[in-house]
Amino acid sequence: MAADSGRIDGYAALRDYAVVGDGRTAALIAPDGAVDWLSWPDLDSPSVFGAILDAERGGSFQLRPETSFSVGRNYRPGTNVLETTFTTESGTVVVTDALTLQDDHPLGPARELVRQITCVAGTVPIEWTVEPRFSYASAAPRVHARANALIASHHGQALAVSAWGAGTPRHTDGTIHGRADLTPGPGAMIALSYADLEPLVLPTRGECEDRLVRTEQVWREWAGQRPYDGPWRDAVLRSALALKLLVFAPSAAVAAAATCSLPELIGGERNWDYRFSWIRDSVFTLNAFLQLDCPDEAIAYFWWLMHASQLTHPRLRVLYRLDGGPHAGERTLPLSGYRRSRPVRVGNAAAGQLQLDTYGELLQTARRYATRIGRLDADIGRRLAQIADLVCQVWRQPDAGIWEVRSAPQHFTQSKMMCWVALDAAVELALAGLIPNRRLEKWLAERAAVAQFIDSECFDTRRGSYVRSAGSADLDAGVLLGLLNGFRPAEPSRLAGTVHAVQRELRHGPYVYRYLSEDGVRGGEGAFLACSFWLAEALARFGRPDEAVPLMDELVGLANDVGLYSEEIDPGTGAFLGNLPQGLSHLALISAAGAIADAMHGDAG
Repeated sequence: MAADSGRIDGYAALRDYAVVGDGRTAALIAPDGAVDWLSWPDLDSPSVFGAILDAERGGSFQLRPETSFSVGRNYRPGTNVLETTFTTESGTVVVTDALTLQDDHPLGPARELVRQITCVAGTVPIEWTVEPRFSYASAAPRVHARANALIASHHGQALAVSAWGAGTPRHTDGTIHGRADLTPGPGAMIALSYADLEPLVLPTRGECEDRLVRTEQVWREWAGQRPYDGPWRDAVLRSALALKLLVFAPSAAVAAAATCSLPELIGGERNWDYRFSWIRDSVFTLNAFLQLDCPDEAIAYFWWLMHASQLTHPRLRVLYRLDGGPHAGERTLPLSGYRRSRPVRVGNAAAGQLQLDTYGELLQTARRYATRIGRLDADIGRRLAQIADLVCQVWRQPDAGIWEVRSAPQHFTQSKMMCWVALDAAVELALAGLIPNRRLEKWLAERAAVAQFIDSECFDTRRGSYVRSAGSADLDAGVLLGLLNGFRPAEPSRLAGTVHAVQRELRHGPYVYRYLSEDGVRGGEGAFLACSFWLAEALARFGRPDEAVPLMDELVGLANDVGLYSEEIDPGTGAFLGNLPQGLSHLALISAAGAIADAMHGDAG
């Protein structure tokens, strides 16, 4: 990959970003060695490096050869430690990047980005620039020296730049920079240590090297314990590692993506903050953890889900903050946006929408959890029963749907299907004695009423398919989710007809659009990757694995050079669109691979 001239107006292609993380936050790194996104101290904190949202003002950490270069990248096997190899006419250097995991050292830094630079051949002149811009680039920092480091600070935040073998750090107007000529030998290292209203620790080079080694070891041990041995194993394992980067360790919540406000259309306004945990993703998340034999993560995630939703019980918010809080107020920032895609939004107003499918996803998650773990806490059982009672009251209302439209609420088919799934799960859990059964007859009656509504109001007999909403003439790939979660039509042919209609009208090659109709936001968007994986899973589960396999092969081939996916792809150019890495894309890949593997072994259900 040649990369030193690949930027447009200062922006790298979204497809070109790799990610590193530490269970608290994540950083995006471009092939030219620039860290263009890092929010500190946590994933949902304001950015310190935000050049991906404003190339001029956002701030970044650039590290690259001074001369022309070509680039190759990979993760060290089984880890989230990134290696970037720069090859120049005079020599080759390898940059190893990691957000190090905390160790047992009593005086370790709260957060740390380590960049190790090793010259493997010849002589390579390197240059580096650390341009921290705290609080979404709202202010340039004050820089001062302490011991052998330069420290950038702003209010209670402080970032120390420690460099060994990388030249003498200097600073100008809030920017710290240096250069060095590297030859084979001990190499160089630059570490950023961060503190927020706490003592700032200045590490030694040896401590940073030890943490880098340990970080790689911890990742490799975790990946080595994943037993999946089916088709597309490398893609499934990379997806598992990407998903692990989105797990917020203090609470076990899983963020939808590591970034905010990356556009679904270049220059468009569909720019959302995905650094929250969506109830929508809960079934896929739990299934992935169970499929990958991650019982600890599965249990912790389910308990986070029940803890967060307790705050709004029995009603559910569409999404919750990573600390479990329900409020995610949306606002815009005075940044130029990725390639002038404005507005730049943080927070997400979808949190306050009515989204009826969430009840189905929560109760389906509980059903899968109880089936695997074999029990439910009595208090959780009572709460699940109360949620089922609420579904009986609210399922007749219009809502914003799974896609969180900002147009008028509608009777979305997928929402109704998931209300049916909610009551079906409640019935099954009640019959198993896991939740109270006092309202069982009510749940059975309302489940039948929901099915009657879906089959009479949400089906197009001419097209032979379920449609987007009651009385609509539009299709919606989201209905595949209702079918994959167990909603079964009164006439079995309707299931096959819906899958066929999605293929015929929403699919373009391996790409599947969510829908093609109005949603209250101006501008278009790319194809939604999760929908493509859902189609592959539906083909496998509903008796057509011979069609699912080639589709899955194509989809696996759409990942970037280090195996990551964004939310959407432009079918015309293959460009990534939307936030990344996108958890739902990777979750859908894991689920589809497992379903196809089951179908190939005759276990499809």
